[in-house]
Amino acid sequence: MSPRPKSDRSKNMRFEIRLTQETLKTLEECAEKLHTTKTGVVLKGIDLVKSELDKQK
Repeated sequence: MSPRPKSDRSKNMRFEIRLTQETLKTLEECAEKLHTTKTGVVLKGIDLVKSELDKQK
């Protein structure tokens, strides 16, 4: 089996946050309903905030 090809946008940066149990539960519920990972939910949230900021310009 050959190794997976490198992406032009490889994710090599790490970011760690502390959450309350309630926020973690909310994150897990969102991931389940969206059929994605917790990371996927966080990335989508970043995109949504950026989109809103761009509209304000």
